[in-house]
Amino acid sequence: MSAVADDKPIVVLGGGLTGLLLALYIARRGLPVEVYDRGPDPRRSTPGGGRSINLALAERGRLALQRVGLLADVMPLTVPMQGREIHDADGGRQLQAYGQFAGEQIYSIGRHDLTVALARACAATDVRLHFNQRCVGVDAAARSATFEAPDKTQHHCLAQTLIAADGAGSIVRRTLNDTAGFAADESLLDHGYKELSIPATAYGWYRANPNALHIWPRGGHMLIALPNLGGDFTATLFLANDGDPSFATLNSEPAIEHFLAKHYADAGTLMPKLRQDFMTNPTGIMGTVRCRRWHHAGDVLLIGDAAHAIVPFHGQGMNAAFEDCRVFDELLDEIGPKWSALYERFETARRGNANAIADMALENYTEMRDSVRDPLFFVRKALAFELEQRAPEHFIPRYSMVMFHPEIAYADAQQRGATQAELLARHTAGAASIEDVDIEQALAEVKERLAPMRS
Repeated sequence: MSAVADDKPIVVLGGGLTGLLLALYIARRGLPVEVYDRGPDPRRSTPGGGRSINLALAERGRLALQRVGLLADVMPLTVPMQGREIHDADGGRQLQAYGQFAGEQIYSIGRHDLTVALARACAATDVRLHFNQRCVGVDAAARSATFEAPDKTQHHCLAQTLIAADGAGSIVRRTLNDTAGFAADESLLDHGYKELSIPATAYGWYRANPNALHIWPRGGHMLIALPNLGGDFTATLFLANDGDPSFATLNSEPAIEHFLAKHYADAGTLMPKLRQDFMTNPTGIMGTVRCRRWHHAGDVLLIGDAAHAIVPFHGQGMNAAFEDCRVFDELLDEIGPKWSALYERFETARRGNANAIADMALENYTEMRDSVRDPLFFVRKALAFELEQRAPEHFIPRYSMVMFHPEIAYADAQQRGATQAELLARHTAGAASIEDVDIEQALAEVKERLAPMRS
């Protein structure tokens, strides 16, 4: 039976951000789609505490939301961030703009708020949502899945195709990993994270600049804070799991007190519950997932974190997954629900880009916790902005390509960014400020080495 004539539903495993957005894309075409998720209905539950890293919505994610008609509903849930506010160890602060043109900003949004918005949008369509349904088995060749409710009753579901949007710990991926050719690689970072909080003042206002992503870079570790609508910030400490200092050594209140006083004294003044949060909240893990294959013929497709989970240091995990959904929809436009052909094209279009942003996210951790403290970092950034002003068709800073230019593929941004980084390093070597740089010489080399970008 052809996919078009099949009256069985398209089953999306995972009712998080990616699964819900993808279901919206599918449902608006009149195709039957059902979403299953192990957790409770987000519209009827409060967010779980202690493991949150706020999301940064950038242009790739905004474009995906716009294509499905949700951007106007989502933007009121966000707080714009124009740049990084760097908190030095001596208490000094400096705002580093993300970009230099109007609109070059990113948007902080709570994961729960965005999930609720997507669930409500799904409920307003023909999407059938099933929560508290844990996937306990997948048969790819039979296009079937088995789900278990909290009372241990099981439900067997047959689909015309299965799409796994069940996150970095995907049970579908791990099932397929036993299939020839899949060979997924799951690499845990040797650093973990702990959620902390900066509450609003007694008057309900922010204790720090609300339009910045705050970073306390300390070399081997860092603290960040992203604003929420209620006047508070979600803060996150990133630190090695082992060694000294590490989460392993911070195992007593005196050790925690000493560490925080030594490295984050100014942040501590903003966090009246800092030590309590540190002691109470769990330590989260982070990692990268890369898959050799993303699909099994037309039977099963991996998408989002299930196919390509990345560390959070470029703020692109959600944006990359939303871009997956947009590309999936574009391919549906082109070839229709011919699942085997569509999945092959989708994997070809996305896998190289997913690997590229995974690499760049890992590199950005070093930049955020260490490089931003180097005076040469500011000189290189000033030169990059100058070159972008003078030759925007040849030079856009890599960060801007990733965050503000969805028309530039991640893989292209990585490739051009490597050339640009080498060029910036060489032309700023020994420079104390931008005035020490021969900008005309750098501009000439940019035009010689970097072909104009496609509009």
